[in-house]
Formats: sequence, structure tokens, C-alpha cells
Amino acid sequence: MSNIAYFELPADDLKRAKKFYTEILGWEFIPSQVPDIPVEYWNISTGKSGKDTLNMGGLYQRKEQSSRILMYAVVDDIDTALQKVEKLGGKVLSPKMSLDTVGNLVTVIDSEGNLIGLWEREKHAAYPHSS
Repeated sequence: MSNIAYFELPADDLKRAKKFYTEILGWEFIPSQVPDIPVEYWNISTGKSGKDTLNMGGLYQRKEQSSRILMYAVVDDIDTALQKVEKLGGKVLSPKMSLDTVGNLVTVIDSEGNLIGLWEREKHAAYPHSS
């Protein structure tokens, strides 16, 4: 079973969004520099990590009005998952992207037109947030 591992929030006003989530949920925002991503990006810590918990996300400047929250589900083998996406009526939206120490990421459209990310963890990376 694949757990949701990460989420991304687009925002029209980053300062306003950070204030909203900090004051309501107590989330922490840490500036990040992601290679090859041309937008301001903030890592989000949603609290203490625990077994099978989601405690990480990202906040970025919305560029398109159609941008919505994006969740990433963990898959064991991203290539196998991509083959299944197309067989089951979905579409691969973006090419597979490899990030050092993170793994492989891809976004797909499911059979109902919804956007979801798939994440295959870096094989040798340590993930202290997923204890």
C-alpha cells in the first residue's frame, strides 16, 4: 500500500500563506533552493515525525490559476507504476525527474482527471522523517 509522502501547496501570496498555516496549524517554513525549479520554494515541516506519518511538504509561488495542492504517493518502482498508469486510463503529465538524495518524481493524471505525484525514494538515502 502506498502512503502519501509529500505535498505541495501553491500560493498567490507566500507571506500570507505562511502566516495562515503557521498561525492555524503551527507549521514551520524553511527557505529552500531546488535546482532547476525557477520559483521561490519553502520546505514545510508539519510537526514531529512518526511511523507512517506525513510531516513534510513544500510551498511555492503559484504561476497558473489552475494550480492546486499536489500530493506525492510513495511507489516501490516508478517505471512499473508508470506502465500501470497508462494501462488503467491515466496519463503521464511530466517526464520522470531525478533529484539527488531524494529519488525519482513524476506527475500523472489519474483515470478521473485528477493530478497526483508519484515518488520512488532514492535507494540509498536515509529518511529520518519516516521512522
